[in-house]
Amino acid sequence: MRDLKIPSERHPEKAHRPDNTQPKKPDWIRVKAPVGRKYQETHKIMRENKLVTVCEEAGCPNAGECWNAGHATMMIMGEICTRGCTFCNIATGKPQDLDVFEPGRVADAVQKLDLNHVVVTSVDRDDLKDGGADHFAQTIRAIRHRSPKTTIEILTPDFLNCAPDVLEVVVEAKPDVFNHNLETVPGLYPEVRPGARYFHSLRLLQRVKEMDPTIFTKSGIMVGLGEDRQAVHQVMDDMRAADIDFLTIGQYLQPTPKHHAVDRFVHPDEFKAYEKAAYGKGFHMVSATPLTRSSYHAGDDFARLREARLAKLG
Repeated sequence: MRDLKIPSERHPEKAHRPDNTQPKKPDWIRVKAPVGRKYQETHKIMRENKLVTVCEEAGCPNAGECWNAGHATMMIMGEICTRGCTFCNIATGKPQDLDVFEPGRVADAVQKLDLNHVVVTSVDRDDLKDGGADHFAQTIRAIRHRSPKTTIEILTPDFLNCAPDVLEVVVEAKPDVFNHNLETVPGLYPEVRPGARYFHSLRLLQRVKEMDPTIFTKSGIMVGLGEDRQAVHQVMDDMRAADIDFLTIGQYLQPTPKHHAVDRFVHPDEFKAYEKAAYGKGFHMVSATPLTRSSYHAGDDFARLREARLAKLG
């Protein structure tokens, strides 16, 4: 096999520097603007059901493609987060009270969109005693009731300041995929994810697998924040030690000048190298590209993940 030509870490693709406050994105990171009839239909259903999507709130670069395919990641429990992660574009502050009718509206939107697979995420809600665990469970049950054939993927907060048993509430609702992103390497947590704890997040995913081995577990990180390759490989090893099934790796994009700076734009060949290494470490599914995000092609990836498990058992 030929050697991959990966840019040297000493001379990375030019990114955000003090003398380059508006870096030019490389060709491989550019996407088309959101247009199309299906995009408008998806947008209309979200507005009619008064739903928030992380696609919009986080400024996802894949929103146009996903919405044109009728896919959207629904964000529950409001649009104000209690954390202040420096990579994230979601507003920080004091959230409003939970909307008890929201699980039903999410289920209604899933039914109208006729989704085979849905991703439900949320802001961090450190103001709630259970971190929003029961709200997640109610949403899962509502979707199951209205659309029993739809597979459900949840992308949860870390429930850091909650009693240990709140995780059981979510697991007992039996999502098909339990996703919680580590986001970055542990050495960058103090500046990128100051309200979180790396090993707590790892243990959260490990506990899900211990409680219900049939649930697929998933986690992801961004690159281009200032990490090195050795640290990325260590995160992979840590994830596999926690029995995580599915890994996603994508390029970090700076939402505004006030957010954490992009250290470099990682070349697609380096993503391919990460993907190869991850499969070698035992992950059942890996998505590693510049535009990879947690819910990007989630339905197709879940179908392949389930087929891989059935093949292994058979």
